Amino acid sequence: MRLARSAPLLLDLARGEDADRWPGEVVREDAASRRTYAARCALAEAQDVVHGLGPGGGPVPLPAVEQGAAMELVSAGDDVAACWRDDPQEAAALVLELTAGGELTVDEVLDAAVDAEVVCGLLVLDRAGTAAMSDPSTAAEQCLAAVAYFARAVTLASVDLD
Repeated sequence: MRLARSAPLLLDLARGEDADRWPGEVVREDAASRRTYAARCALAEAQDVVHGLGPGGGPVPLPAVEQGAAMELVSAGDDVAACWRDDPQEAAALVLELTAGGELTVDEVLDAAVDAEVVCGLLVLDRAGTAAMSDPSTAAEQCLAAVAYFARAVTLASVDLD
């Protein structure tokens, strides 16, 4: 639970350290993110026009263009993370396939995959905290299971496909 509570703060500290160590690289990645974000928004707008989905298109409100672009990136990260569990080489090929169109960058997809693995690990730790009250051995097993998610997150964070 302490890890789950401190993760956002530690992530902000790590980002600050990255900016201090590699300012040029951080600026390059930020520029690439803005460019691909705009491309994802344009693609989402085009899909809305093609499918004729307007503001009153159904009982559930449709996501805004920006939300659709963000959902596309999260979905790509989830797909890569799921594929990485079984076959890292196939996952690397999937990353390159997802980025071939120019709407996403390799770094964005890998970062989204890291986020997916970290969230899964934190959810397992949350269940471990709940289980610790009634069954400490189950809680310990779940903590060990969370390690695999964090290890994959670290591996994905260090992948260099360029």
